Amino acid sequence: MVRRLEPARRLFGRVQLPGDKSISHRMAMLAAIADGDTTLENFSDSADCAATLDCLRRLGVGIRTVASEVVVSGVGRTGLRPSPTPLDAANSGTTIRLLAGVVAGQPFETSLTGDASLRRRPMRRIIEPLRRMGAVVIATEDNFAPLSIRGGRLQGITYEVPMASAQVKSCLLLAGLFATGKTTIIELTPTRDHTERLLGAFGVSVDVQQAACTVVGGVPVRSPGRLRAPGDFSAAAFFIAAGLMLPAADLSIENVGLNPTRTGFLTVLRNAGVEINVINPRFEGGEPVGDLRITPATPRPVRPFQVSGALTANAIDEIPILAVLGAHFAGLDVADAGELRVKESDRLALTASNLRAMGAVVEERPDGLTVSGGQRLRGAAIHTAGDHRIAMAFAVAALVAAGPTTLDDAACVRVSFPDFFTCLEQLQG
Repeated sequence: MVRRLEPARRLFGRVQLPGDKSISHRMAMLAAIADGDTTLENFSDSADCAATLDCLRRLGVGIRTVASEVVVSGVGRTGLRPSPTPLDAANSGTTIRLLAGVVAGQPFETSLTGDASLRRRPMRRIIEPLRRMGAVVIATEDNFAPLSIRGGRLQGITYEVPMASAQVKSCLLLAGLFATGKTTIIELTPTRDHTERLLGAFGVSVDVQQAACTVVGGVPVRSPGRLRAPGDFSAAAFFIAAGLMLPAADLSIENVGLNPTRTGFLTVLRNAGVEINVINPRFEGGEPVGDLRITPATPRPVRPFQVSGALTANAIDEIPILAVLGAHFAGLDVADAGELRVKESDRLALTASNLRAMGAVVEERPDGLTVSGGQRLRGAAIHTAGDHRIAMAFAVAALVAAGPTTLDDAACVRVSFPDFFTCLEQLQG
């Protein structure tokens, strides 16, 4: 679906975010293997999380939707059943990689697949450690979906993750629940810790010692009864950026998840001179939450955005919108972001090419970008490659561009934020 976007003069109002996608995936999977029913509030309505629920249903888990809540009838660690058809993760890397850890612990064979984009994303990063634990895994070219996994008796291992990947860590922690002995995952670069927090909520002890986290297999997974997903921080980032770029913006972004392993975007902004007000900070379901306020008085960036090392891993999903912000304000230099080349698209290449189409000066490197600042963007035809984060980043860029901008596939935002354009239109009045 092609969408035409015009420049905006102001944004005003309250932003209600979808439930955090990363947390929603993990809540559903742990609820499925827990004993008893779990009610999940503010569960993400994204296509990715719908794929996770569909896969769990195919494994014999009872799931029903009541108003805005999802009720998962857990079958316990030994209650999953073989799916008569392959599990289709659609476009969701989190679904296929985390579910691989769950089915690796089952005494039957499971096939997992996805759409054309997902079938191009690397899976050896989970295949090798799962094999070390004792699972039999067959993959296309030993690296790509479809995957065939025959699980069973797994053995706990100590594994150092060679890349910054919360999906790999989470896959192996979930597999560790079904393994004999301890499973210890060592991260050289810290990644989001939603799985560790949620395991605690489900009664599973996780020992975290600096760079290592350990679970012990064979322990029961107990339903907490009710959990609420906070608003998705990655979705909030687009409205934060829009509010900063439009001088007349006055936005309240409510119930935002502020887990420190996810908020590197705010750190990058702070280092450039921006301080976003956090109102009513609190904890919900073990996760820090708050409301963000952006007004005409909010300081704007006065220095270039610098992103590298652990900060890149923390802000990995926000790099495209940071590049848009950098072009508008004082520039951007990002390094250590090679992981973006194997997301739903090559996000580094697409960010660079689309910014150039809008008149920006961009240097693209194998693992990063340098974007010159203070540039007046112009409307252009944007190629999204079906990537939701590219579509939303350049929809925000369109708000300050000279002339209209078109997105070749605006519908792809349903992967994470189906109501994104409705929300954006409402804020413009």
